[in-house]
Amino acid sequence: MKVFITGGSGFVGREVIRQLIEQGHQVRALTHRNDHPLDDEVETIRGDTTVAESLSGALSDCAAVIHLVGIIREFPSKGITFAKLHVESTRNMLRAAAEQRVHRFLHMSANGVRAAAVTDYHKTKWAAEDAVRSSNLDWTIFRPSLIYGAQDQFVNMLARLIRALPLVPVIGDGCYRLQPVSVTDVATGFVKALKIADSIGQCYHCGGPESFSYDEILDQIGQALGKTPVRKLHHPLVLMKPVIAVLQSFPWFPMTSDQLQMLLEENVCDPEPWRTALDLELKDFSREIATCLKA
Repeated sequence: MKVFITGGSGFVGREVIRQLIEQGHQVRALTHRNDHPLDDEVETIRGDTTVAESLSGALSDCAAVIHLVGIIREFPSKGITFAKLHVESTRNMLRAAAEQRVHRFLHMSANGVRAAAVTDYHKTKWAAEDAVRSSNLDWTIFRPSLIYGAQDQFVNMLARLIRALPLVPVIGDGCYRLQPVSVTDVATGFVKALKIADSIGQCYHCGGPESFSYDEILDQIGQALGKTPVRKLHHPLVLMKPVIAVLQSFPWFPMTSDQLQMLLEENVCDPEPWRTALDLELKDFSREIATCLKA
């Protein structure tokens, strides 16, 4: 099967491409920059999901689309916004797929997305999902929780802090829970869904087999690094919220108010329907990070 993929140069995209090729699929990847070279077996085509005209004819001869484009933080001064990259991008891809007769559409969303969402990130992800559900395509939506792997941002950022600092800063009590899911498992879900007709019209919550508090995740990473116990310095929310609100406009500051809100909302789900439907063997977080952080 020839598969058209957006976001192929990203953390998840590269793993999806690797597995697609491994399973014998042909891959055509949309790219608008040359600074992220892909595998030699990948056919690349220049374009931009936010520019509808650039998608004309791009999907020809493809049997499916895997749409992974998304951002976790927006920079309006640079034209990088949730509305543009989540909603406009998805609508353009849906229109291109329909016009070019590509009926299968696999869409990356996020855990926590809902109609009554609080954050702009979740609101725009919901709007994108709504566009997918309203289409006449054979769609499947994936809502991953925190995705980790050898090249991820989150686990590697925490590992750097644990290695460098005698006390690791924690916002609030650190009891809010996350359910990390392996990038390998997320990619496997996408690839398997291509051949499973029952996945059409489904929305899957994608999480790992176990949830952890933020403090427990720090301890798991510390154990993988041979640095236990991890000493933590908890900062009261009442002090941190105004600080984040003031500093979030600076690109170098690592967190926004929206990201803090999503952290406090927690990021957990029931992955059993996803695991069962796509016959997945979900990887254990502690064993996987021990391998990733030594790579």
